[in-house]
Amino acid sequence: MRTVKLGVNVDHIATLRQARGTIYPNPIQAALRAEQAGADQITVHLREDRRHIIDSDLPQLREVISIPINLEMAATAEMQTIALNQRPDRITLVPEKREERTTEGGLDVAGHTDMLSSYIAPFLEAEISVSMFIDPDPAQIQASAAVGAQAIELHTGDYADADSVEAAQHELQRLETGAKVGAELGLEVAAGHGLHYDNTTEILAIPQIVELNIGHAIVAHAVFVGIEQAVRDMLLVMGRQ
Repeated sequence: MRTVKLGVNVDHIATLRQARGTIYPNPIQAALRAEQAGADQITVHLREDRRHIIDSDLPQLREVISIPINLEMAATAEMQTIALNQRPDRITLVPEKREERTTEGGLDVAGHTDMLSSYIAPFLEAEISVSMFIDPDPAQIQASAAVGAQAIELHTGDYADADSVEAAQHELQRLETGAKVGAELGLEVAAGHGLHYDNTTEILAIPQIVELNIGHAIVAHAVFVGIEQAVRDMLLVMGRQ
C-alpha cells in the first residue's frame, strides 16, 4: 500500500513565540514532539522579515531532530548563504512578499529559468535536494525540471480556498494533471498550502503525490490536543495510524 509522507511545518509555533518576543513556545521542541509522533519531515520557512522562524532555530533544529529538514526560502543571496551553511536536507524555493500574510501562489520558475538554474547549482553540488513550490501549471512544472530541481511542491491553496464544489473539483483536476506531468518528468511530487483535516483525502488519492507539508492546521489543532496528538490525528487522516 502506498504511503504518503507527512512534513510538519512548525512556523506558527514560532509565530506565537515572536508575538511576545519570548523564548517560548519553542518550535524546536515542537519539531521533536512531531517527530516522536510520526512526522517524516520538519518544514520551516526562514523569511526575510524573520516573522516566525529565526536564524538560531536552524542549527538547533539540526541538533535535536533526526528526520529530514525542509527549508522553505526565497531565492536571495542571503538565504543561499544561510542554507549552504546550515545544510538542510532539502530547500524549497518559494515566492515571498513582505506584506503577504502567508505565501500567495507558486514561484514563477518559467519566467526566471536562467537565474534559478544558476541559483540552485551550488545546492546540487552540495547534495542538498532542491524543490520548487509552484502552481499546478504544466509550464511551471516543465521549467522546474529544466532548471535541475529534483522535486516540486504543488500549491494547493486554490483548491483549499475554493468557494464551491465545482471550483474545488476544477482545482483538483489541475493538481491531478500537474502531479502526473511532474512524475512523468522524474520529479518527486509533494503538495501543500491550506490543507487540513477535512480536505486532504482527495489530494491523497492522487497517486503521484508522495508527500504533504502541513503546518497551520496541525498547530491550530494542537492548541486543543497537543502537538503529538495533532500529528497523530493527521496521520490517521492519511491512513497512517
